[in-house]
Amino acid sequence: MSKAVRVGVGVIIKRGDKILLGERIGAHGANTWATPGGHLEFGERIECCAKREVFEETGLSVTEIKEVGFTNDIFISENKHYITIFVIAQCRDGDAKVLEPNKCKQWRWFSLDELPKPLFIPMANFLKEQASVLR
Repeated sequence: MSKAVRVGVGVIIKRGDKILLGERIGAHGANTWATPGGHLEFGERIECCAKREVFEETGLSVTEIKEVGFTNDIFISENKHYITIFVIAQCRDGDAKVLEPNKCKQWRWFSLDELPKPLFIPMANFLKEQASVLR
């Protein structure tokens, strides 16, 4: 079986000066903090994937979705390779709910100056390369 590179979409949801991060559980990125997001489906627009994944994971509706960059991430211990496309989106109201308890322990809003650790590899790499986009 050949290895495939997967495409993920990470949704940086802003509310004021904070962003929403979830504490991951399960095999992929367990015990790290990440934005909502997931796999881009065949034929799906990035904006549609972002809206769908955020709603499936948190129950929130996002608007003003804008592509801001990508990362090329290799998870050596998991033998996975992802291109993650990051978008910024707005969410003016509502509380994030844990709708996929097998994948996420909790959702919390964090100031960019006080992000939790450890961050999920794609998010950490995005911030190293393009943190200024979020300011």
